[in-house]
Amino acid sequence: MKNIFFICLFLSMSLAVSGKKAQVSISCLKTEMLVNPQNIDCPSPRLSWEILSDVRDVRQVSYHILVSTSLEKLNREEGDLWDTGDVASDQSAYVSYGGDMLDSRTQCYWKVRVKTNKGISAWSEPASWEMGLLHPSDWQAVWIGRAFPQDKLEGNTRVPARYLRKPFNLNSKKVRKATLYICGLGFYEAYINGKKIGDQVLAPTPTDYSKSVKYNRFDVTGQLLKGANAIGVILGNGRYTSMRMPGVRHFDVPKMIAQLEVYYEDGEKRVIASDASWKITAEGPIGTNNEFDGEEYDARKEMPGWNTYPFDDTKWLQAEVVSLPGGKLEAQLNRNMKVMDTVKPIGITESAPGVYILDMGQNMVGWLRMKVKGQSGDTLKLRFAELLQKDGSIYTANLRTAHSADTYILKGNSMEEWQPTFTYHGFRFVELTGFREKPSLSDFEGQVIYDEMETTGNLETSDPMINRIYKNAYWGIRGNYRGMPTDCPQRDERMGWLGDRAVGSQGESYIFNNHLLYAKWLDDIEQAQKENGAVPDVAPNYWDVCTDNMTWPGAYLIIANMLYDQFGDKQPIIKHYPSMKKWMRYMKDKYMVDHIMTKDNFGDWCMPPESPELIHSKDPSRITEAEVLGTTFYYY
Repeated sequence: MKNIFFICLFLSMSLAVSGKKAQVSISCLKTEMLVNPQNIDCPSPRLSWEILSDVRDVRQVSYHILVSTSLEKLNREEGDLWDTGDVASDQSAYVSYGGDMLDSRTQCYWKVRVKTNKGISAWSEPASWEMGLLHPSDWQAVWIGRAFPQDKLEGNTRVPARYLRKPFNLNSKKVRKATLYICGLGFYEAYINGKKIGDQVLAPTPTDYSKSVKYNRFDVTGQLLKGANAIGVILGNGRYTSMRMPGVRHFDVPKMIAQLEVYYEDGEKRVIASDASWKITAEGPIGTNNEFDGEEYDARKEMPGWNTYPFDDTKWLQAEVVSLPGGKLEAQLNRNMKVMDTVKPIGITESAPGVYILDMGQNMVGWLRMKVKGQSGDTLKLRFAELLQKDGSIYTANLRTAHSADTYILKGNSMEEWQPTFTYHGFRFVELTGFREKPSLSDFEGQVIYDEMETTGNLETSDPMINRIYKNAYWGIRGNYRGMPTDCPQRDERMGWLGDRAVGSQGESYIFNNHLLYAKWLDDIEQAQKENGAVPDVAPNYWDVCTDNMTWPGAYLIIANMLYDQFGDKQPIIKHYPSMKKWMRYMKDKYMVDHIMTKDNFGDWCMPPESPELIHSKDPSRITEAEVLGTTFYYY
């Protein structure tokens, strides 16, 4: 009787739900997969939205999009840029803008409503996007920088950070809007009136700078003052200045382009652009910075107020107008890196007199933020490692030639806080030397950095081992997102190896919204393609490694297909299809014999060997023949 009662109750509730009018609403409006982006340079941005409902089986029948030049017009349902009318379609993702031609800096406001098989939604809440600088003529700024005698450009390179500044005055009129467009190579940090602009780190995204260069855009309206102002920029080396010469591709010493546009309420416009009137010095506290070797910071050389208006820069040099990087200056669509998480250390031991080993409790990627007090000139050295040796000292053999060490020299007399600016490390353990006494755990914090993206999935089971494996993968994956998916974050490599992510990218996409990162990386791959059609094994091509594999370059096609399968985005396939065909034709013409692809170089790179300590099998017969792998991948 009880079972019959509950069945009847369930049926009556189901009938009641099915009989009521569905509530349909629209949410999560995105332009080019971003919420209210402010730096779009594609002529027909793609619009997406999500449908919410309190009933099942809701299907979109049509949509109506309005795009306006002002929020007021949009609220009046006046789509002066684009009014689609009622479009019969179930498409709710990647609807290409088809209205009036959009010019540089155009601010666009949009909303959408849909008809479904269950009813009509109300208009969505407004969303927006702003166009970037679409034409070279939009840039009044020029690239500036200069070489310094301290630059060491051979072997393990040592190049100090550049500090640039520009004071300027604004009149007393009310500022309606102020926008900064900036690219600093290899890395930059920008300030207005002493305050850092944005929360990004290690920006902009890495590229082959001879092919493309990405700039960022910031709304800085709230950081300007009436009257005297100043803008300051620090430049780091990143991948623009080689970490090893020879060995890693070298472009040039740091340089930058910046353009601050100020709009007054009365319509007047003022532009402060990088040019030879800016001042520059390499005598700041960041003595050298290198992604392989770390950063050296001398707090005694700090220049209080250097990025504010009242500062004596008479000893600084004039910036020079320098050569262009060579690549096309484009708006950056994929997000920058930022501090995404923190880790508290779990232990500290003294492995030898005056040598302390800090244990973060797990491997992480980023840097160590510390608080310290001492005397002026005290030199602290931090060496990073993933493992310890049996005697308790750090194990660094796996780092190869990378020093992976930061140095901090105290200015003294008060508590000092510091973390590096233009380097990062993969580590669990930190060897601390130069401290006058044993430091406290509370003096340190690990800051985890990777590309800003949402964690969209999770896995938890009843098996602790599976959970541990998942957690290790989670930390390992995000630790290798840095504007390109890298192979490792610790040794003298950190390159975008194609084969590492061929299949891995799909698994990652269940956990991370890695759409924009991988779409950008496909551009890197095409830009690295050689004239004859060959695709190299590393992109961006900071290493010139091209072995004519099927398996490693095959990631080019596999990842484009992943973006379609997982995110529904077919544009990367369309965009890169001619390049992909060129590569397939090259491989077929050069290496195919009787329908067999005879070429593969890396083979079973990490196939299960005889014991866990080995990477490669001792027995060559265990490795799949190149013809099997090459042919299988070719036809796939």
